[in-house]
Amino acid sequence: MALNVKQVAKLIEPGRYGDGRGLYLQVTPTGGKSWLYRYMLAGARRCMGLGPTDLVTLEQARAAALEARRQVKAGLDPIDARRGTVAAAIADAATAKTFDECAAAFIDLKAAEWRDPTNRTKWTNTLRDYASPVFGSLPVDKIGTGHITACLDSIWKAKTETASRVRQRIEAVLDFAVTRGYRSAGANPAAWKGHLENTYPKPGKRVHMEALPFAELPTFFAELTGRNDRGARALAFTILTAARSGEVLGARWSEFDLKERVWTVPGERMKAGREHRVPLTDAAVALLGEPGAPSDRVFPLAHTAMREVLTRMGRDVTVHGFRSTFTDWCAERTAFPSDVREMALAHTVRNAVEAAYRRGDLFAKRRQLADAWSRFCSTPSATGSKKVVAIRAN
Repeated sequence: MALNVKQVAKLIEPGRYGDGRGLYLQVTPTGGKSWLYRYMLAGARRCMGLGPTDLVTLEQARAAALEARRQVKAGLDPIDARRGTVAAAIADAATAKTFDECAAAFIDLKAAEWRDPTNRTKWTNTLRDYASPVFGSLPVDKIGTGHITACLDSIWKAKTETASRVRQRIEAVLDFAVTRGYRSAGANPAAWKGHLENTYPKPGKRVHMEALPFAELPTFFAELTGRNDRGARALAFTILTAARSGEVLGARWSEFDLKERVWTVPGERMKAGREHRVPLTDAAVALLGEPGAPSDRVFPLAHTAMREVLTRMGRDVTVHGFRSTFTDWCAERTAFPSDVREMALAHTVRNAVEAAYRRGDLFAKRRQLADAWSRFCSTPSATGSKKVVAIRAN
């Protein structure tokens, strides 16, 4: 005879009480109550627990027993089937990752190959500010096109360049998640070609970075060096060495030989992947300050620090643009050969034949160029000068 809810609550004698068709209520000597389903499969009797009565009602136990009977009829062992389901759930839990977790893992992985140490900060900040608030806590396998557009809609028009970078970085993280097994393979919802290009207007072509006309540089440099802050000193040093901002911000004291006045940037931090020696003028050395521990950064600043200095000075130019200022000055106000200038800028030699025969780094000539550049930057009267600086013969 089938059980009812009142009987399930009142039965306290140890034993098994049948509900019919293989379902039993089991009462243990300690008073515990649970559901069992007994069945025959391949000539063997088996017994499967369906859960305690305080968690599984009579109605739920009957539904579970019915499903088990269907499996037995189909020749399946319901115990084995349940084990497979549990194992799959455990496997899913083990591989489940949120977008934020995948982004952090991807950045840690790629940071080792990024020559510019500020890339880690740039990637972390943009994903934190734009992607994370929308879907950072979601399982990465659940992120779809709707999540991506919710992230980009508010910034695509006002901050197109930033939005484009955010999209590219989200796409890279999602690709990483697929490779690691955290996300199912398939179309990337952050992909541009054939997908988001149908939703957003194409970003404009990248314009050349704004540069300060070289004739204005001496006056600007005098104002810059009159500011008493680390960001201004870093920018002045960047200008005098014609270096990239990432090279300066990532510089460690171990790279400097102040006695010989040489800064050696290791290849892993250079765009071209080759070690680069930079001659230091007296003015450049003076901007470094007191040396720290070999592993300490010389200018421990955020990647935006030098740009913020320019903003406070009311200058609508970029830090990178000062390399163009240096290039223009070299071409129009000096007689230094172009290969000396290109070597000073650490540009890659594009001509394969020339590159094959070039062995030195023109360091002595570059030191002369650095001295001439330093004098120009530090002499306000040079603004109106038309004098051409000739290279001195050694």
